[in-house]
Amino acid sequence: MRVILMVILFLIFGYSLGLVLVNNDEVAVNLLFTQSPSMNLGLLLIICLGLGVLIGLLLALLLFKVLQNKWEIGRLNKENRSLKEELRQANIAIDRQANSPSVDQSVFVGDKDKVTPAPTSPVNNNLTKH
Repeated sequence: MRVILMVILFLIFGYSLGLVLVNNDEVAVNLLFTQSPSMNLGLLLIICLGLGVLIGLLLALLLFKVLQNKWEIGRLNKENRSLKEELRQANIAIDRQANSPSVDQSVFVGDKDKVTPAPTSPVNNNLTKH
């Protein structure tokens, strides 16, 4: 990867050097409120191209960050909706359990004053011998 990057940088440097050498006319640029000193046309082209690439990269990064934030917000909204639905289903299940009659209430519905425990099966407490 480093070798490819070095080759690309070498080609860009060679192209820039050729651009400066071929376009060696002196040019003055009017910047509306001021005027730049006379400079080589090739150098001016490289400066403008470099600034354009830099500004373009910064704007692309900003745009990517904005899109990434939108995607994250959308994902979080979807997760929020699913969690709300899950909470609603859990609340419904809790309400059903709270409102359903328990085992003790269904056995002793008629005798509210006299409550006796439900019969239990005897537990075998004998230990087995080995």
